[in-house]
Amino acid sequence: MTMDNYKYLLENVRQDIVNENLSIKALIQDIHKCPGPMEELNELNSDGRAKLATLRNHIETLETLAKECMNFDERKDLLEEVKNNREQLTSTLGAFRKANVACMLAIEKANKKQLFSEADEESILRHRLKKDKASLVKMSSNVTEQLLAISRQLADTTQQSSNTLDTLVNSSGNVTSTQQELRDTGSVIAQSGQLLAKYGRREFTDKVVLL
Repeated sequence: MTMDNYKYLLENVRQDIVNENLSIKALIQDIHKCPGPMEELNELNSDGRAKLATLRNHIETLETLAKECMNFDERKDLLEEVKNNREQLTSTLGAFRKANVACMLAIEKANKKQLFSEADEESILRHRLKKDKASLVKMSSNVTEQLLAISRQLADTTQQSSNTLDTLVNSSGNVTSTQQELRDTGSVIAQSGQLLAKYGRREFTDKVVLL
């Protein structure tokens, strides 16, 4: 490998390490901001693990190039750079795991809150349905009482009508009886009139005879 190729590979791997570190840090921030659900967090985790594996490969490539360096001082510096990158990788991996744990706890808390909220809503709905049922029962009872009251009123009205009819029947009977009595009285009066008229004519005749 020529020196130019070596330097080219060295610069490329260094730039790849920097770019991958920046990409992983941005992904860790995305994990912190992830509101859920778990499927979205799992996708970020999968992407993060792939980036961490790529970063590890870049560091291993840098280590290989460091060992191939012919200059002792440069090799020493490169190996120190590899060590620093490995320490940075360990720190990044820790931050990645902490972000995942924090996100999972936040999602779990949100799920519990939503579950309790749904339970409260269900409880409120059951209470409302129970209250509505009680109102319907009370309304039905009131309607039944009103129907019974109307039924009693109709029964009273029917009884009053029956009593009125009986009174009318009795009154009609009394009128009929009175009419019969009046006819009988009229007949007696007529007969008395006839007798008085007859008696009056006879008395007149007797007076004429005496004269």
